[in-house]
Amino acid sequence: MKLVFWGTPEFAVPSLRALLGEAHDVVGVVTQPDRPAGRGRAVRPSAVKRLAEEEGIPVLQPEKPVGDTFVARLREWAPELSVVVAYGQILRREVLDVPAGGSVNLHASLLPELRGAAPIQWAIARGYEFSGVTVIRMVAAMDAGPMLMQVAEPIGSEETGTELSLRLSEIGAETLVETLALAEAGGIEEIEQDETRVTFAPRLTPEDAHVDWSRDGMQVARQIRAFDAVPGAWAVLDGRRIKLFRPLPVENGGNGQEPGTVLAVEPADAAEGMLVACSGDAVWIREVQPSGRARMTTAAWLRGRSVRPGQRLV
Repeated sequence: MKLVFWGTPEFAVPSLRALLGEAHDVVGVVTQPDRPAGRGRAVRPSAVKRLAEEEGIPVLQPEKPVGDTFVARLREWAPELSVVVAYGQILRREVLDVPAGGSVNLHASLLPELRGAAPIQWAIARGYEFSGVTVIRMVAAMDAGPMLMQVAEPIGSEETGTELSLRLSEIGAETLVETLALAEAGGIEEIEQDETRVTFAPRLTPEDAHVDWSRDGMQVARQIRAFDAVPGAWAVLDGRRIKLFRPLPVENGGNGQEPGTVLAVEPADAAEGMLVACSGDAVWIREVQPSGRARMTTAAWLRGRSVRPGQRLV
C-alpha cells in the first residue's frame, strides 16, 4: 500500500519501521520542523526525520500542514492512505481527504478516554490501571473518529511515563500493522466512540510537573512517575529547583508534618535517599537531578549537600 507517514518523536519510530518492514511503500514522510533541543539548544531533526533520511524517503516539514502548495505536494505523492502517529498538529479535512483511503491515527490511550496530546502521562498521573493504544479513522476533530482496533495494557505499579511510552510505541506499531492488514482484507469493523465517556489529556506544562505535596503519597508518587522525563517532576529546595525520580510512597508515614517537609535523610550508602512528607503519608525520593547536572541516586547527591530533616521542598 502506498502510504504517507506523519510523525515526529521517538514514539512514532517503531511504527514507521514496522510499516517499512511489512513492505508498505512509504512514499513520503511529514514531520515537524527541526527544533532546538538539549542543553546546548542545537537545532536537531526529529527522530522520524532521521529514520526517513536513512531510508531515502522524501520528507516535508511545514510549520503548519495547510495551504495549496502543501496539499499539492501531498497529491504528487499519490498516497492510498495517510498514517499518523504522534505528529503533533491537528490535520484539516482538505489534508485528511488527499489519500483515496483517507487517514488513520494511532493514539496512545483507550479512546474515548484521554483524547489529546499527553495521554500516557495523564493515565499514570490520574491513577488509571490500564492504558493502551487505539487506531482510529481520522475526522476533522481531535481523536474523535471511529475506532478500528484497540489493545489494552496494564500500567505497572512503578512504571514511569518514559517506560510506558516505550512499551506502547512497540505495541502500537504491531497494532497498526495488524490493522492495515485486516483493512486490506476487508475485515475491519468501524466502531463509533461513546461521546459520554470522553476525557482529555492536555498538552503538558512545567507547572503540571511541579510536585504537589498536599496530595497523598500515592498521588505524589504517580505525579513524579508520570512526568519523569517531560517536563520532569520538580520541586524547590533552598531556592534551587531539583527534578525528582523513583518515588516510593509510605502510607501513614507523614508523622503529622507539614507537606514537603524532609522527614529523614538516609546514610549515603542507603538506597532509599530522602523521605518527604505529603498529606498524611510520605514518599521516599530515590533519584534526583539537580539543575545543570546529570540524574543520580539521591544517596550520591546527599554526599555533597547538608540536607537535614525539617527542611522543606516547595
